[in-house]
Amino acid sequence: MKTRLRVLRAEKEWSQADLADAIGVTRQCINAIETGKYEPGLELAFKIARTFGKNIEEVFLYDDSPVGSELR
Repeated sequence: MKTRLRVLRAEKEWSQADLADAIGVTRQCINAIETGKYEPGLELAFKIARTFGKNIEEVFLYDDSPVGSELR
């Protein structure tokens, strides 16, 4: 899953720590989400989206391409 967190933070001139403080997680958590090492649960994803005044789909980009070509 890809995210637009870095771009959205930059628009507000927020650091990872600023966003983390706003939603009640650690800076390392925000870093892990941005680098794709951690996918947030629905509650956290909604919290992040609301913080930016966006829908989840505007923050988190789901890649729905098939994993393998044998899916027929």
